[in-house]
Formats: sequence, C-alpha cells, structure tokens
Amino acid sequence: MNATPTDFVPAARRDGSAPRDLGSMRGQWAALQDAAAAVAAIAGVEAEKPDEHVRDFPSRIEGAGGWRVELASNGISDISAMMRPGLKALLAVTERGQDPTAAALTLWREYLHARAALLDLLPEYLADESLAQA
Repeated sequence: MNATPTDFVPAARRDGSAPRDLGSMRGQWAALQDAAAAVAAIAGVEAEKPDEHVRDFPSRIEGAGGWRVELASNGISDISAMMRPGLKALLAVTERGQDPTAAALTLWREYLHARAALLDLLPEYLADESLAQA
C-alpha cells in the first residue's frame, strides 16, 4: 500500500520551491485579519474580536505540524487571493458613490466560511465542544 503518512510534509513542492516559512504565514494571517476588518466595516457589521484560536492560528498550526502546516499556508494564500481583489473592488465602488454593502456582506461571509475551514485544521479547535456548538 502506498499511503502517505499523516505527518508528511514535502521537502519541496511540485514547482521545486521549499515549503513556506511560518514567519511569512504569520504576516499573511495578520494582513488577512486587517483586510477582513475593513470588509466588515464596509458591510456595516462589527468584526468580532479574534479569540485565541484565530489570533494564534499560525503558532497553533505549527504546533499541529505535518500536512496541516502546508494546507494552512495554501489556505491563507487562497483566502488572501479572494480578499485582495474583493476589497479593492469594494473601495472602487465606494469611490464611485455606490453602495457596496451587499457585496461587502457577501465577501465577509465568504471570508468567515473560509476562515472556519482553516480553523478546523487545528485538532484542539475540533475537540473544543463549546466552539463546535457556536
């Protein structure tokens, strides 16, 4: 059987690049939280205060190790790729004097769903029954 172990992290990606470093992930995560707060403001909703799972996600995912780190790094990049042009478009709509609220709310909800998928990579997040019920 040729199963990949659950703690497998490739030394290099298919394109030959090395796996992303955690410092870069921390910076991307912080920038993503800032962008999300801006989208929430445009949507007219109050951005929640990040709890410890959200705030410390890069450190916690590093602690989980293995395949989770690479998957989280890719997920953060994917969410950033969605948020960057989305926020730019919302700002452009605002500059034209149009109401961006509906579009911002949609982007905010998409962000929340994508972030929840990333947080589900944390074993302790899944094990915390109070969060599972939220």
